[in-house]
Amino acid sequence: MTQLEKAIITNTVTGSKVSVLFNPTDYTVSYDINYAQAPVPGLRQPLLQFMNGNIPKLEMELFLDTVEAVVVSGRTIATAGSDVRLLVQQITNLMNIDSSTHAPPVLLFTWSTLSFTCVLAKAAQKFVMFLSDGTPVRARLQASFHGYTTADAEAKEIKRQTADYSKTYTISQGDTLSKIAGVV
Repeated sequence: MTQLEKAIITNTVTGSKVSVLFNPTDYTVSYDINYAQAPVPGLRQPLLQFMNGNIPKLEMELFLDTVEAVVVSGRTIATAGSDVRLLVQQITNLMNIDSSTHAPPVLLFTWSTLSFTCVLAKAAQKFVMFLSDGTPVRARLQASFHGYTTADAEAKEIKRQTADYSKTYTISQGDTLSKIAGVV
Protein backbone atom coordinates (compact mmCIF):
# COMPACT_ATOMS: atom_id res chain seq x y z
CA MET A 1 0.00 0.00 0.00
CA THR A 2 1.31 3.45 -0.94
CA GLN A 3 1.95 5.78 1.98
CA LEU A 4 -0.01 9.04 1.91
CA GLU A 5 2.23 12.05 1.29
CA LYS A 6 2.06 14.51 4.18
CA ALA A 7 2.16 18.27 3.85
CA ILE A 8 5.34 19.77 5.32
CA ILE A 9 6.09 23.26 6.61
CA THR A 10 9.83 24.01 6.36
CA ASN A 11 11.49 26.88 8.22
CA THR A 12 13.91 28.19 5.55
CA VAL A 13 16.05 29.94 8.18
CA THR A 14 16.77 26.90 10.41
CA GLY A 15 15.85 24.07 8.01
CA SER A 16 13.55 22.50 10.61
CA LYS A 17 10.39 20.82 9.35
CA VAL A 18 6.93 20.41 10.81
CA SER A 19 4.85 17.59 9.32
CA VAL A 20 1.14 18.21 9.08
CA LEU A 21 -0.40 15.22 10.89
CA PHE A 22 -3.59 15.13 8.83
CA ASN A 23 -3.58 16.64 5.37
CA PRO A 24 -6.15 19.40 4.94
CA THR A 25 -9.42 18.43 3.27
CA ASP A 26 -9.19 21.60 1.19
CA TYR A 27 -7.22 24.80 0.89
CA THR A 28 -7.73 28.19 -0.73
CA VAL A 29 -5.16 30.18 -2.67
CA SER A 30 -6.24 33.76 -3.31
CA TYR A 31 -4.78 36.61 -5.35
CA ASP A 32 -5.99 40.18 -5.76
CA ILE A 33 -4.72 43.48 -7.18
CA ASN A 34 -5.31 47.19 -6.61
CA TYR A 35 -6.54 49.76 -9.10
CA ALA A 36 -6.66 53.51 -8.59
CA GLN A 37 -9.83 55.27 -9.70
CA ALA A 38 -9.45 58.52 -11.62
CA PRO A 39 -12.78 60.35 -11.81
CA VAL A 40 -13.23 62.36 -15.02
CA PRO A 41 -16.07 64.92 -15.20
CA GLY A 42 -18.71 63.88 -17.70
CA LEU A 43 -17.89 60.14 -17.73
CA ARG A 44 -20.28 57.56 -16.28
CA GLN A 45 -17.55 55.86 -14.30
CA PRO A 46 -13.97 56.61 -13.23
CA LEU A 47 -11.04 55.41 -15.28
CA LEU A 48 -9.02 52.59 -13.72
CA GLN A 49 -5.25 52.53 -13.48
CA PHE A 50 -3.39 49.41 -12.33
CA MET A 51 -1.36 50.20 -9.19
CA ASN A 52 0.06 47.02 -7.67
CA GLY A 53 -0.58 43.43 -6.74
CA ASN A 54 -1.31 42.25 -3.23
CA ILE A 55 0.14 39.37 -1.27
CA PRO A 56 -1.08 35.92 -2.38
CA LYS A 57 -2.64 33.94 0.48
CA LEU A 58 -2.86 30.24 1.24
CA GLU A 59 -5.55 29.39 3.80
CA MET A 60 -6.53 26.07 5.33
CA GLU A 61 -7.66 24.26 8.44
CA LEU A 62 -5.14 21.93 10.06
CA PHE A 63 -6.34 19.08 12.26
CA LEU A 64 -4.22 17.96 15.23
CA ASP A 65 -5.05 14.97 17.42
CA THR A 66 -3.28 13.19 20.28
CA VAL A 67 -6.06 10.77 21.27
CA GLU A 68 -3.70 8.11 19.93
CA ALA A 69 0.09 8.25 19.81
CA VAL A 70 1.44 10.39 16.97
CA VAL A 71 4.20 8.74 14.96
CA VAL A 72 5.97 10.60 12.13
CA SER A 73 8.62 8.82 10.06
CA GLY A 74 8.83 6.03 12.65
CA ARG A 75 9.41 8.50 15.51
CA THR A 76 6.84 9.08 18.26
CA ILE A 77 6.32 12.84 18.59
CA ALA A 78 3.32 12.69 20.96
CA THR A 79 2.12 9.95 23.29
CA ALA A 80 -1.54 8.94 23.45
CA GLY A 81 -3.55 11.38 25.53
CA SER A 82 -0.82 14.01 25.65
CA ASP A 83 -1.60 17.74 25.50
CA VAL A 84 -2.28 18.66 21.85
CA ARG A 85 -1.22 22.25 22.56
CA LEU A 86 2.41 21.08 22.27
CA LEU A 87 1.78 20.10 18.63
CA VAL A 88 -0.18 23.30 17.98
CA GLN A 89 2.75 25.24 19.44
CA GLN A 90 5.14 23.72 16.88
CA ILE A 91 3.12 25.51 14.19
CA THR A 92 2.30 28.75 16.03
CA ASN A 93 5.97 29.15 17.01
CA LEU A 94 6.61 29.73 13.30
CA MET A 95 5.23 33.22 13.94
CA ASN A 96 7.94 33.98 16.52
CA ILE A 97 10.63 36.51 15.66
CA ASP A 98 13.92 34.86 14.71
CA SER A 99 16.89 36.51 16.45
CA SER A 100 19.15 36.30 13.39
CA THR A 101 16.69 37.93 10.94
CA HIS A 102 14.68 40.07 13.41
CA ALA A 103 11.48 38.79 11.76
CA PRO A 104 9.43 35.60 11.74
CA PRO A 105 11.01 32.99 9.45
CA VAL A 106 10.23 32.55 5.78
CA LEU A 107 8.55 29.17 5.31
CA LEU A 108 8.06 26.72 2.50
CA PHE A 109 4.71 24.92 2.57
CA THR A 110 4.88 21.82 0.35
CA TRP A 111 2.34 19.14 -0.38
CA SER A 112 2.54 17.06 -3.52
CA THR A 113 2.84 19.62 -6.36
CA LEU A 114 1.94 22.62 -4.17
CA SER A 115 4.98 24.66 -3.18
CA PHE A 116 4.30 28.01 -1.50
CA THR A 117 7.05 30.29 -0.14
CA CYS A 118 5.42 32.24 2.66
CA VAL A 119 5.20 33.41 6.24
CA LEU A 120 2.59 32.26 8.75
CA ALA A 121 0.47 35.39 9.15
CA LYS A 122 -2.45 34.09 11.21
CA ALA A 123 -3.26 31.03 13.29
CA ALA A 124 -6.58 30.67 15.11
CA GLN A 125 -6.68 27.72 17.53
CA LYS A 126 -9.86 25.85 18.42
CA PHE A 127 -9.68 22.98 20.92
CA VAL A 128 -12.51 20.48 20.37
CA MET A 129 -11.84 17.39 22.52
CA PHE A 130 -10.63 17.06 26.09
CA LEU A 131 -9.66 14.34 28.55
CA SER A 132 -11.63 14.09 31.80
CA ASP A 133 -9.01 16.27 33.52
CA GLY A 134 -9.46 19.04 30.91
CA THR A 135 -6.32 18.33 28.89
CA PRO A 136 -7.01 19.18 25.22
CA VAL A 137 -6.28 16.26 22.86
CA ARG A 138 -7.81 17.49 19.59
CA ALA A 139 -7.48 20.86 17.89
CA ARG A 140 -8.35 22.64 14.69
CA LEU A 141 -6.00 25.36 13.53
CA GLN A 142 -7.15 27.91 10.97
CA ALA A 143 -3.90 28.92 9.28
CA SER A 144 -3.29 31.77 6.87
CA PHE A 145 0.03 31.85 5.03
CA HIS A 146 1.03 34.98 3.13
CA GLY A 147 3.22 34.64 0.05
CA TYR A 148 6.77 35.91 0.36
CA THR A 149 9.20 37.14 -2.26
CA THR A 150 12.14 39.53 -2.45
CA ALA A 151 12.48 42.53 -4.76
CA ASP A 152 15.28 40.74 -6.65
CA ALA A 153 13.19 37.60 -7.18
CA GLU A 154 10.23 39.68 -8.35
CA ALA A 155 12.41 41.62 -10.80
CA LYS A 156 13.78 38.40 -12.31
CA GLU A 157 10.36 36.74 -12.53
CA ILE A 158 8.43 39.51 -14.28
CA LYS A 159 9.84 41.23 -17.33
CA ARG A 160 8.74 44.85 -17.24
CA GLN A 161 9.30 46.63 -20.51
CA THR A 162 8.24 49.98 -21.82
CA ALA A 163 6.76 49.84 -25.28
CA ASP A 164 9.17 51.20 -27.88
CA TYR A 165 7.40 54.11 -29.51
CA SER A 166 10.34 55.20 -31.65
CA LYS A 167 9.95 54.86 -35.38
CA THR A 168 12.39 55.29 -38.22
CA TYR A 169 11.79 56.76 -41.65
CA THR A 170 14.25 57.29 -44.45
CA ILE A 171 13.73 60.69 -45.99
CA SER A 172 13.70 60.86 -49.76
CA GLN A 173 13.94 63.89 -52.00
CA GLY A 174 10.57 65.54 -52.34
CA ASP A 175 9.20 64.37 -48.96
CA THR A 176 7.23 66.94 -47.07
CA LEU A 177 6.74 67.15 -43.31
CA SER A 178 3.03 66.37 -43.64
CA LYS A 179 3.79 63.25 -45.75
CA ILE A 180 6.30 61.98 -43.17
CA ALA A 181 3.85 62.63 -40.31
CA GLY A 182 1.16 60.68 -42.14
CA VAL A 183 3.44 57.65 -42.59
CA VAL A 184 4.81 57.46 -39.06
